[in-house]
Amino acid sequence: MAEPLNTSTGHVPKGEHKGAFPPFQSQTFASQLVWLVIAFVLLYVLMLKVALPRVAKIIENRQKRIDDDIADAGKLKTQSDEAVAAYEKALADARARAQTIANETRESQATAAEARRKTLEGELNAKLAEAEKSITATKTAAMANVRAIAEDATRAIVEQLIGSAPSDKAVADAVADALKR
Repeated sequence: MAEPLNTSTGHVPKGEHKGAFPPFQSQTFASQLVWLVIAFVLLYVLMLKVALPRVAKIIENRQKRIDDDIADAGKLKTQSDEAVAAYEKALADARARAQTIANETRESQATAAEARRKTLEGELNAKLAEAEKSITATKTAAMANVRAIAEDATRAIVEQLIGSAPSDKAVADAVADALKR
């Protein structure tokens, strides 16, 4: 272990220096400044010739890559805008075609329905005319039968009331007279 410095006697233990810190000694300032300038110049030249060109090249490459990426992004944006415009145009065209097809289909179905309606209406009118003829024929037959039924009923009622059957001519005249009223 080193002996402590005794300032009163001026005694310096072995292995220790007397004086100030060497860089702060005024006798070595000149040589220190020369070596400082030499080291600075060497480091400056080394930076100027080796490190700074590499850094500049890296920065230049990065800037070029950024510019290329921006140009590519611009091209891709233009392409995507064109694709969107083409998509919107195709969509509008498809909607127009769908509308046209829907209108044509609606018109053809309306025409077909109108034709069916007219056909059915004609068939129904024919059936209605036949039914009216049948009804008229049935009514005429029924009316003829009504006269006969009325004559038979009248004959039966008179026979029940008076006990003897009236003549056919008298019954027919009485029924004809009643039907005229």
